Amino acid sequence: MIPRTERLLLREFTLDDLPAVLAYHRDPRYLRYYPERRGTEPETRRLVQRFVDWQQEEPRARYQWAVLLPEDGRLIGNGGIRIQSFETMEADIGYELDPEHWGRGYASELAAALLRFGFTELGLHRITAHCVADNVGSARVLEKVGMRQEGRLRESEWMQGRWWDRLLFGILAHEWRAGS
Repeated sequence: MIPRTERLLLREFTLDDLPAVLAYHRDPRYLRYYPERRGTEPETRRLVQRFVDWQQEEPRARYQWAVLLPEDGRLIGNGGIRIQSFETMEADIGYELDPEHWGRGYASELAAALLRFGFTELGLHRITAHCVADNVGSARVLEKVGMRQEGRLRESEWMQGRWWDRLLFGILAHEWRAGS
């Protein structure tokens, strides 16, 4: 039940993944759109532990997978989908990649796989995503996979000593089916 992509391998997280995640969490290019605490060992350990803990949920509502290059098994990021409501069958997706692997189409491939998993495996009605408005690359990824910008949440995120706007994207199951 783990999504597949043409060039990436996805698998469940283990605590052994901490060093690889911490390595890219400390990269200044990655930290540009995240709170400073994201680059610390305690924060990253909590994050990876949370991903491992989600695997035991019943019913499972949150999936976060390690993303690896199949040729060498190197962890280069993660991606996931979190059901917000079983009643309305709505979820949100998120992804992050080691900056060393940006610009190769991996994020779009991953986001497309997350949407496919949500609509086909989970039977969702609606999937959303958000990104910091300044993160033009992430906004392009969401548009490329068929999501529409539904709004701009002005000054809705406090980090790095200032307020940031966030963009909200969404796609409905019938829109996804029509475009796939």
